[in-house]
Amino acid sequence: MKKALLITAMALSVAACTRVDPGHVGVKVNRYGSDAGVESKALGVGTYQTMFGVDIYEYPIYTNNFTWGRAGKDADGNDLPNNEMAFQDRNGLIVTGDVAVAYRVDPIKAPVLFQKYRTGMDGIVAGPLRNAVRSAIVDTASNMTVEEIYGPKKTVLINRSLLAVRKYFEPFGLHVEQLYWAGPVRIPENILERINARAQNEQAAIAAQANVATIEAQARAEVAKAEGQAKAQTVRAQAQAESMRIQAQALEANPKLVQYEWVRKWDGRMPGTVYCSANAPCVQGAQ
Repeated sequence: MKKALLITAMALSVAACTRVDPGHVGVKVNRYGSDAGVESKALGVGTYQTMFGVDIYEYPIYTNNFTWGRAGKDADGNDLPNNEMAFQDRNGLIVTGDVAVAYRVDPIKAPVLFQKYRTGMDGIVAGPLRNAVRSAIVDTASNMTVEEIYGPKKTVLINRSLLAVRKYFEPFGLHVEQLYWAGPVRIPENILERINARAQNEQAAIAAQANVATIEAQARAEVAKAEGQAKAQTVRAQAQAESMRIQAQALEANPKLVQYEWVRKWDGRMPGTVYCSANAPCVQGAQ
């Protein structure tokens, strides 16, 4: 009989144990008795007896990631609930998006975090953390247009929301390390078509401007080439004129040079007609 009772007691003792896994801390909560309440010091890794009325809540002290996304299926084919973030731009247009968060718990402040929310980490992520993230995004997006949210200020929106969420949870020991879009922001289809059309028009305008710039550059090159050729011709003509002027001066200063050139180039035949001057007598012969 005693042996049976001992075995039963041992079984109950083993069954009433809770393990705190590596990378976590535990928060011990006594629900009954004079010690009822949350113990101020977190439990380290190990196995602890949890007798009747004692609970231990685990909190991760390493970086965890979680995504609030639209309904779908996980890797095993199981249905996922719709947890996407929905908010409005400053004109009231509905925008949705999948948002991911990276977080960890300060091991010293884990009891403070439990005292604030009275639930484990999964409950905090699904409730208070999600609500705070959505509220921050809603507040920030209310000052932006849908075009800004979809385009150049999408990063600004999520970063400003991160600062607000981080500031809110830091005093309770929850470090929100990162907040980011887990996919494209989703906007109404007609707005998306308008944005895409405008982008195409802008690209076409840029291409047209580039084409005009190319044509203008080619025209400037042709003008420069023509001007260069004209200047070259002018220089050649000036050089030729100068050469002729010098030759004329030389001939005028040496009249016998003409006779010398005439005799030097004569082929021995008399020309049919010869024009002569008083200074240069010539002889006319038969053809």
